[in-house]
This record gives sequence, C-alpha cells and structure tokens, in this order.
Amino acid sequence: MTFSSSAKAEICKQPIEKPCCAVAEAYGIFLYGNTFSAGEIKIVTECRPLGGRLSALLQTGFDLTFDGIPPDAVEDKQSYVINAPDKLERIAATIGYDSGGVLAHHINFGILEESCCGVSLIRGAFLAGGSVTDPDKGYHLELTTSRRSVSRSLFTLLMELEFSPKDAMRRGNYVIYFKQSGVIEDFLTTIGAPQAAMSLMTAKVEKDMRNAIQRRVNCDTANVDKSVEAAQTQLAAIRRIEQGQGLETLPDKLHQTALLRIVNPEASLAELSQLADPPVTKSCMSHRLKKLIALGEEVVL
Repeated sequence: MTFSSSAKAEICKQPIEKPCCAVAEAYGIFLYGNTFSAGEIKIVTECRPLGGRLSALLQTGFDLTFDGIPPDAVEDKQSYVINAPDKLERIAATIGYDSGGVLAHHINFGILEESCCGVSLIRGAFLAGGSVTDPDKGYHLELTTSRRSVSRSLFTLLMELEFSPKDAMRRGNYVIYFKQSGVIEDFLTTIGAPQAAMSLMTAKVEKDMRNAIQRRVNCDTANVDKSVEAAQTQLAAIRRIEQGQGLETLPDKLHQTALLRIVNPEASLAELSQLADPPVTKSCMSHRLKKLIALGEEVVL
C-alpha cells in the first residue's frame, strides 16, 4: 500500500458526525471525481475503503444510494455511479445548484456555513483527487483536477482556512500543492489523517538526524585529511633538517618536538601537546611545528 493509500484509508475511518459535513465531503469528492454532470456522477478509485465511505456519505447527506457499484471481486479501479435523474436533481438541490440541466464546476460557498464543512469538502477533494508522496522520498502533497474553476475555488477555501498553497498547471490539469513538510503535516491532521502526519514527522526527524550525522562525518573526515596533510609537511621538513644539519643542532624544545613528531606521525596537534615534557598548549605546539617547517625550507641539500 502506498503512503497516499494509507493516508486515505485512515481518513475513511473518521466518523461522519453531521449531515452537513457529509454533504460537503461528498461535494468535494464529486468536484474532484471523474464525472460530475447533470446526467451522471461517477467516481473511480483504487482505494477500497473509499467505497464504503462514499455509500455512507451519500446515505447520510442525501438519503440516497448509488445506481452502480463495483462487485466485491473487483481488485483494481472501482467505479461508483449515480445516473437516475431524480437522484441527480436531489443532489443538485442539496448543494445549492439551480435546476436547469447544468452542474456548475465551482464551489458553492453558500453551503459551507460552518468551518467543519469547509474542512469536510477539502477532505473529499483529497480523497478523490489528492496524493501525498512517501516522506522517505520527499515532501509533496497535491490535489489535481481538470477543471480550472474548481481548482481556483478550492485554492480560495484553503486560504480561508489559513493554509498557503501553491498552484500550477501540469499536462492540462490544475494542481494545488504543498512542499513544506510542516504544512503537509497540518493538512493531513486537519482532514483526519494524524497517523500519516506523525509518520511524515518521524521520517523528517530521522532524515534530519541522518543528514546531521553525515555532515559531522564529512567534517571529521575533512579535519583528519587536513591533519594528515599537515603532519606530512612537518615530517618532510624534519627529514630535511636531519639530512642537512642534524636534529641535534636544534634548540632543546624544537629537538623534542621533532622527535615527538617522528615517533607519532599520525598524532593530532592536541595529542602532541600532551605528549610534550612538560605538556604545552596547542598554540605553543603549533608555533614549534611551524618553526620546524620554516627551518626545513631554509636547508640546502
């Protein structure tokens, strides 16, 4: 099961508490479904839990049943159809459309008297035309329709509910989308998928932790490479001094430092500082090593 399917299945478990919300949710499904006309309403879905919810919404909101439902044996896409004229007229009247043989493809805000109804409509739109990317792959939620006026109306409704969507046109379809993980979490929670929102939040935390660890590893690796390169430069200078004039000609502190580096070629600056007798600061050890490099550059072999 995809992450989208899982989120929709979770939403379908939400109780239908009020007839007005049932009407609004069904309305959102009709608007974002396959066919919404004066002659037929048709919803095609691969989400099996949505079938049961569709029937409950139709019964609670309109006191109606579907004219055509898929047999239980159907495994792929399922089609739910209403084509009886009297049922279509009742639906049109309930959602506030004037009878006249045409169903307007835009949201009638007049039936969304309560904020819960606006959320219900968005829930229906997501169930019929929405998708959300698996958070392990990225953060993207979208609602897609071929009807421009429907998309613009839903965009307005989302803004009224204090979401900040983006919109685009893709292959002849109108898309409303979110790409910020936090906004997607809020959206899923609002429409009744808190577990999906929590999964997204958990995936983001894990991804951020992995990225932080990787950055730390990269930083540590870079520091090690830098230390190794510095140690090689110091050893090369010490060898030149040894070959040219001999280490015994060095002042005692520099002589000790040179021998420490030869015996501990991979030791860090901090480690060398503690190995000195007596121990010195990193700044002091760094100064001595730089002095050895400078002396090595002066040696003529």
